Amino acid sequence: MNHVREFLKEMGGDYTFIGNQYHLKVGTKDLYIDLLLFHRRLRSLIAIELKIGEFEAEYAGKMQLYLTVLDEQIKLPDENPSIGIIICKSKDKTFVEYALKRSNVPIGVATYQLSSSLPENMRELLPTPEEIVRRLKIFEEE
Repeated sequence: MNHVREFLKEMGGDYTFIGNQYHLKVGTKDLYIDLLLFHRRLRSLIAIELKIGEFEAEYAGKMQLYLTVLDEQIKLPDENPSIGIIICKSKDKTFVEYALKRSNVPIGVATYQLSSSLPENMRELLPTPEEIVRRLKIFEEE
């Protein structure tokens, strides 16, 4: 839990920790989000998925599912739509663009952010994926 506290301090005062391996139930399926935060000023749930390898298109589909379930089962009526961040060890920017081209939910992958639906003034409130990766390094110091 000390790592989570340190991570949130690094992220800034607008984030609150909701859970890691956050459990969602969809029909008979159990889903687990690696890290779920809430951003107070954006008033949005932030789902973070951590991947050890290169970005795969399946990650985008899974994140879309997570965001849909969060918005329909967890999000409160006065909150904004959930935001997804997929953090991978590496990525092919063109491949990521194609994988997210028709996505209608805000998902960021590494340095690539495809959400035009997120207003500019809200984008500056979120750290870049690189910044999140840098701050997550605290978990490697075990």
